[in-house]
Amino acid sequence: MLRLGIVLFPGFQVMGLAMTTVFEFANITANEAVYEIKLLSEHGGLIPSSGGFSVSTEPFDRRRFDTIIVGGDNEAVPASSGLLSFLRGAARTSRRIGATCTGAFALAEAGLLNGRRATTHWYHALELQRTYPEVKVEQDCIFIIDGPVWTSAGMTAGIDLALALVEKDLGADIARQVAKKLVVYHRRAGGQLQFSALLELEPRSDRVQTALAYARQNLQAELSVEQLAESANLSPRQFSRAFRAETGQSPAKAIEQLRVEAAQLMMESGKHPMEVIARETGFGDRERMRRAFLRAFGQPPQVMQRATRTHSARN
Repeated sequence: MLRLGIVLFPGFQVMGLAMTTVFEFANITANEAVYEIKLLSEHGGLIPSSGGFSVSTEPFDRRRFDTIIVGGDNEAVPASSGLLSFLRGAARTSRRIGATCTGAFALAEAGLLNGRRATTHWYHALELQRTYPEVKVEQDCIFIIDGPVWTSAGMTAGIDLALALVEKDLGADIARQVAKKLVVYHRRAGGQLQFSALLELEPRSDRVQTALAYARQNLQAELSVEQLAESANLSPRQFSRAFRAETGQSPAKAIEQLRVEAAQLMMESGKHPMEVIARETGFGDRERMRRAFLRAFGQPPQVMQRATRTHSARN
């Protein structure tokens, strides 16, 4: 059995507890108690969460853990001396140590991220880099694995990190089954951006949201304004006016964003040549895709593909 300790402190973000369900369902799916989950804190007892309620924890002691994960907070708060001492000891005795969200600050304060690549919630990434310049902060990643140290972005990214841990321990099939039972993607890959194009567009009405969902599912199609308007049950003129009012951009620009994002994900898999990626994401040819990437990122897709391969090789 793998003993897994999740470290909490006063004011911890409740979402961090969601990862415990991943390990719970890994046990159920594997038909054996693979993981033993312990909630830990410096002194044990009830620890108040950011949501206003408390959870019961066990105190730090001399027990050995296979994996230690530090939860995050809504703010980056200094770690106590007791927590820092515990983390330094755990780094010597545990197979893996990690953190979600602002928990990365505790690992950095303990000196465990020096010279390593790490990530955290995008809102706190620059602060982490400024405060701990020895850490190689990559603010866009969902999670990062650097040797025995695992760090993730905030909120739901902890679920992605937990699924990656399960995949490492029990294989891709078990992790896939767990994700399916939890009604989430198998897992977002570590190098995937923390933002999504749909989130950035922030459509307010159901009709515009429906049109964008239709577009995302049919990127290979031409996706003219007429097609999108039909999916939203609006005239082309009504649709164009509503779309620009809600998103601040034209339908054509938004579709290009969705296609660039889809192309990024295909490149990340490392399984497809550029011609296939361009065709499957609706660009049609490599040159059209290249121009879109230059507009979006200021660099061609080949550069980003090489960076993705380097990231995967490191992990």
